[in-house]
Amino acid sequence: MLEISYYAATSLDGYIATPDDGLDWLKPFEESGEDYGYARFYASIDALLMGRKTYEAVQSFIGWPYSGKPSWVFTRHALSRLHPDVVATSASPLEIVEQLEASGLRHAWLVGGGELAAAFREAGLIDRVIVSVIPVLLGRGIPLFGAGGGFRQLALEHIAHWPDGVVQMEYRLQSG
Repeated sequence: MLEISYYAATSLDGYIATPDDGLDWLKPFEESGEDYGYARFYASIDALLMGRKTYEAVQSFIGWPYSGKPSWVFTRHALSRLHPDVVATSASPLEIVEQLEASGLRHAWLVGGGELAAAFREAGLIDRVIVSVIPVLLGRGIPLFGAGGGFRQLALEHIAHWPDGVVQMEYRLQSG
């Protein structure tokens, strides 16, 4: 069975990006030299799932950072550039999860964004939520989860913190 982990960084007030999809507020933490458990998490995944805006933001990086890992981009728009490891899809999250399970993949990273996370949440497809809370307040922006999905109980499995104030919490979603 495929496990899906929503692994994301959020401001203390719950935003994963500024209103214009900006991520510059993360730079001081990315440049700190600390990996915040990322390498261990990344080594555990077989595939990535992301929305179009996240894909376009990643495309602005120097080189595709996820080479060798198959990735699915959920979009209703044509993508101008498609990395060889990427499949663009307009299928539902459930349809893609069924395809990934049938192909034998075991662990997928739901990269984002908030709307896609809400769609996976609403379909009951997220197994774990790993959130790194960054000690900044953005005031407004793209929320960690978009609207929808209803009430879900979470069980805290692990917590870690670093001297720069980053706190990472790992939750397992309870069934029901």
